[in-house]
Amino acid sequence: MAQELLFAPLGGVGEIGMNLALYGLGDGPKRQWIAVDLGVSFAGDDLPGVDLIMPDIAFLVAERRNLLGLVLTHAHEDHFGALLDLWPRLRVPVYATPFTAALFVAKRLGEPGAPDIPVNVVPLGGRIHLGPFDIELVSVSHSIPESNALIIRTPLGNVLHTGDWKLDPTPIIGPPTDEAKLRALGQEGCLALVGDSTNAVRDGRSPSETDVAKTLRELIGAAQGRIAITTFASNVARMRAVAEAAAAAGREVVVVGRAMDRVAQVARECGYLDGINEFRSVEVYGHLPPDKVVALCTGSQGEPRAALARISEDQHPEVTFSKGDTVVFSSRTIPGNEKAVGRVINGLVRQGIEVVTDRTHLVHVSGHPRRAEMEELYRWVRPRIAIPVHGEALHLSEHAKLARAAGVPEVVLCGDGDLVRLAPDPAGVIDEVPAARLYKDGALLISAEERTVAERRRLSFSGIVVVALALSDKGALLADPDVELIGIPEANADRKSMHEIAYDAAIETFESLPKPRRRDPQAVEEAVKRGVRAAIAGHWQKKPICLVQVITV
Repeated sequence: MAQELLFAPLGGVGEIGMNLALYGLGDGPKRQWIAVDLGVSFAGDDLPGVDLIMPDIAFLVAERRNLLGLVLTHAHEDHFGALLDLWPRLRVPVYATPFTAALFVAKRLGEPGAPDIPVNVVPLGGRIHLGPFDIELVSVSHSIPESNALIIRTPLGNVLHTGDWKLDPTPIIGPPTDEAKLRALGQEGCLALVGDSTNAVRDGRSPSETDVAKTLRELIGAAQGRIAITTFASNVARMRAVAEAAAAAGREVVVVGRAMDRVAQVARECGYLDGINEFRSVEVYGHLPPDKVVALCTGSQGEPRAALARISEDQHPEVTFSKGDTVVFSSRTIPGNEKAVGRVINGLVRQGIEVVTDRTHLVHVSGHPRRAEMEELYRWVRPRIAIPVHGEALHLSEHAKLARAAGVPEVVLCGDGDLVRLAPDPAGVIDEVPAARLYKDGALLISAEERTVAERRRLSFSGIVVVALALSDKGALLADPDVELIGIPEANADRKSMHEIAYDAAIETFESLPKPRRRDPQAVEEAVKRGVRAAIAGHWQKKPICLVQVITV
């Protein structure tokens, strides 16, 4: 069988988040694999009780003997957030740059019982040799330090895995995207570009972090009272910009929120906050004059337990705002979080606080490339194949059109679980591998195929009735039925108690059964269940879940 170079996404294609990409080289059972990233996505209201969504790694577990290593492109949760939960099933070498490794260690130490996962630290621009794969890190601009594209060199051709990137000529932290290394790849020859599609629908170029820093300096300098900035906790460049603006205005920075504090400590350890005054702890906030403080807060996405949500409800133990204070949302609202962010903003406005967002001021820029930046990358690299990833269907489609217009000979659209042949020719989807989702539900990982979440949705829609019956061995009712209603209206349209309706239905159904059937607990259970559900539905037009327990004494 001929050697093949393959690409298989298990997450992050057809969606934004939960990134996991595989590259395979060889044939049949001797094929060797590397994995790139192992991320999560976040559950919405449609998944009650679910904390995180992760890729199902059943395929990787089956191929564990042939899995050479896992390379992390950067430290965003959608790229490394599943590592703590899923690595114990793989126990594969992990590779990351210093900041990513340090942030991961800090995260692990903050979670009791987390496994000890060794991370091989790779210098910026370094190389990793894993079997037939020669992987070179390429520094790229993004919204977190030490983001990397990967040049994956193999005997069958070179692949550029872009990771998350943009072209920012004036980043506040770290070097600009390494144009020289990418142009050199174009000269050397690039078989395939597997690329970020997040902003493929947006024309032009993403503004620079330096432009945001200028706006923040103006806003902080002009503020009369307290001012708070909320942003993604991992955006160290934004953190530094706030700190520099605060110093220029004679203010001190107070960090409010554990996630922000953790990132700040790691950033300082790695040298990204050199020259910046130490941040003050939240306990100091109330002792600083209003015109001498800048609060740097978590909660830009409306997270209910984050600092800003509690402040907006006037429930934070240390931090309060007053009429005339200012809160700046130096962030974008991730699709699906609009209502949560709206609740926080409305809570602040009701307190008389001025709220500034990117709707009126340049207080946020994306960490992903717009179309002009993507076109420039294609001119540098000149790949033979383009594979759009990291986006929903619209983003992937627009990226594919852009790649074709840029002169890429072959463009392959794929989805999670598709097995894509990159070499030999022709490129395309040739098979499927197992791909599904896991839900982090408290301390457990459950399959998305289980009934758990579907049953919770049903409970939230129609409630539950619980009926307990005690019978003698001759089928006589020994006591009144015990009936409990959860999530069901208290009364019908005529104000009759729904509890009474369910109780009466249970008695009437039992008494309507022939005496021989009353001695059959299963028959009693089924009959009472149908009778009570029908009685409630007749008054409510909804059928609740009904659980009946029959005890024979």
